[in-house]
Amino acid sequence: MKMNRWGIAFAGICIQLVLGAVYAWSVFRIPLTRQFGWSISEVTLTFTISISVLGFAAFFGGLWLNRSGPRVVAVTGGLLYGAGVFLASFSNHGLAWLYLSYGIIGGVGLGLAYIVPIGLLVKWVLECSRLIKGIAVAGFGAGALITAPVATRLIQSVGVLHTFTSLGIAYLVVATVGGFFMQNPPEG
Repeated sequence: MKMNRWGIAFAGICIQLVLGAVYAWSVFRIPLTRQFGWSISEVTLTFTISISVLGFAAFFGGLWLNRSGPRVVAVTGGLLYGAGVFLASFSNHGLAWLYLSYGIIGGVGLGLAYIVPIGLLVKWVLECSRLIKGIAVAGFGAGALITAPVATRLIQSVGVLHTFTSLGIAYLVVATVGGFFMQNPPEG
């Protein structure tokens, strides 16, 4: 599939927006503590696990990216992130399930998918590589601006576990579809 570089940039920024939703974790803290009786620190540990795993996964994702190409890594990351958030909807099985699903599975997906647009977009837009990298990172930060009010409204209307279901499916679709657009520029 031949793509326009700005189409690839747009897909990369969409991926970053979805992944940046992790920064909206705070909207889940109170609803989870109320529903399951977990402490704020227990619930917050989920975010800590996710962000820690993101760092390790991004390192290994960068190595994998060089061997297998951006599409494979981005799609795998999108699938894992969306699946991790979706599986968090079964957290009534216990806190360990939340740590495994959102924290570890989602965190691996975050790291794998995050590294692709950051590493790839500068190759496509050489004349303004710093700008495009800044926009991609800003997209990651802006993900919480979109997710926080959406998640808050969903939690109020359908509950926290169903919110994980809805967001997990949305993240899986957007990040995976965006991942299919990730490809290296042609030689030269």
